[in-house]
Amino acid sequence: MASLKQVSLLLFPLLLISLFKFSNAAGIAIYWGQNGDEGSLADACNTNNYQFVNIAFLSTFGNGQTPELNLAGHSRDGLNADIKGCQGQGIKVLLSLGGGAGSYSLNSADDATNLANYLWNNFLGGSSDSRPFGDAVLDGIDFDIEAGGAQHYDELARALNGFSSQKKVYLAAAPQCPIPDAHLDAAINTGLFDYVWVQFYNNPQCQYASGNTNNLINSWNQWTSSQAKQVFLGLPASEAAAPSGGFIPTDVLISQVLPAIKTSPKYGGVMLWNRFNDVQTGYSNAIKGSV
Repeated sequence: MASLKQVSLLLFPLLLISLFKFSNAAGIAIYWGQNGDEGSLADACNTNNYQFVNIAFLSTFGNGQTPELNLAGHSRDGLNADIKGCQGQGIKVLLSLGGGAGSYSLNSADDATNLANYLWNNFLGGSSDSRPFGDAVLDGIDFDIEAGGAQHYDELARALNGFSSQKKVYLAAAPQCPIPDAHLDAAINTGLFDYVWVQFYNNPQCQYASGNTNNLINSWNQWTSSQAKQVFLGLPASEAAAPSGGFIPTDVLISQVLPAIKTSPKYGGVMLWNRFNDVQTGYSNAIKGSV
């Protein structure tokens, strides 16, 4: 019979392998909150298709404005329980800042610090009398900055990361695929972002088109050389979700694109825009076994 020491030595490499696999487990991220016909947050999480849900959007903030949520007609009633239910299934729930339409910008380092404090106290591990989701504590903040300036988002990331000494604040970003991103380049270069779901759509120079995967793969390889800890392939869940293109048929994604990008140690999975379109097409159902 092998000694206890020998067994330990045999098991240690297996433990390392299992930890490596777990830490690099890929998943699907989804944006929820921008269409009243997409169903509830609980409905999304109960599909078991997603490992990350971005609640979209905090579309007004900065420059002296009172921060405002825009959930496109969704009621906030029940979100407290829904968020906790999602997290109970191991799903990370983040609040997404910005979006394609909104009124937001940061005009100073103090503005960034003030926003970080607001987010911590109203959505994360802090406390406030006006928490929109009650005592539900979100897992982190997503930067989907597509308008306004590019200033001070690096300072916002650093300020939010500072709260991780109290409770881990996961940071995510959704840049466009052309490098450098017009709004988030400095922020991503801080190296603080756990998840970077790159938008490989509505950007003809670096998206899939007419059977050609070369532009996408070349851009992907650039992103995996960035300061992002994990990179996700951001895709539209339907052709209607991306008027300027980038939709990849599920069979092409599974047979041609995923095998090419999964070789990177920074591969994190796939991000889909958005839950409403995914409901219409069943895109995540088709790909979840291959991600």
